Amino acid sequence: MSVMTETVDIPKTTCVVFDCDGVLVDAVSSWRTLHDHFGTDNTVNLQRFIRGEFSDVEFMRSDIQMWKAKQDPIYRDELFRAYSGVKLMEGTREVIEELQSKGVFVAIVSAGVDLFVASIASMLKVDDWIANGFVFNDDDTLSDDGICRLHAVGKGEVIHRLLEMNNLDVQNCVSVGDSEMDLSMHVEGSRFIGFNPSRESSLSAFEAANVDIIHEKDLRAILPLLGLD
Repeated sequence: MSVMTETVDIPKTTCVVFDCDGVLVDAVSSWRTLHDHFGTDNTVNLQRFIRGEFSDVEFMRSDIQMWKAKQDPIYRDELFRAYSGVKLMEGTREVIEELQSKGVFVAIVSAGVDLFVASIASMLKVDDWIANGFVFNDDDTLSDDGICRLHAVGKGEVIHRLLEMNNLDVQNCVSVGDSEMDLSMHVEGSRFIGFNPSRESSLSAFEAANVDIIHEKDLRAILPLLGLD
């Protein structure tokens, strides 16, 4: 089921920017997947991060410290294995193929884990992607710090650069995200679709922002909202 904010003509879409976790893949967070793997819980720190009490770098460091308290060293291969059970969201392949068949520029802008997002980007053959991630030591073990390439609430800056680099118009850009932090993707002049909100706070934020909302876990539900024809 979708909620349309208003009945207006939909601009032709030439660029779609997806969040990865909870949108392209059926997992709330690629960081959460690693917490599940190591048997740790970052719920308290996540809420502090959402409230702005942690920076992205501090949040990543706190995650890594939790994992290393359970197991140290942690090798890159083990992190890859932790993601082996994560599946694409229902309808993801069909949506990406439909967009690509119409010449739409497709990108992923994610604050998730780069080694996971890279594998999804490669699988789907998207045009561009960016994500946060890890630093590995010379022996391929996980270091104590993450790499912050974008801020979870600062995705708009990345999208502006993406549009400029590829000579794309903001009014023809649609972003898709599942959490309140993804609303930073809703740059002025563009459109945003809230997909299957990950928390009640996410749903409330989407409703307050008066954006289109998809309530089902099937990415194909966004297609009627894109103005592809």
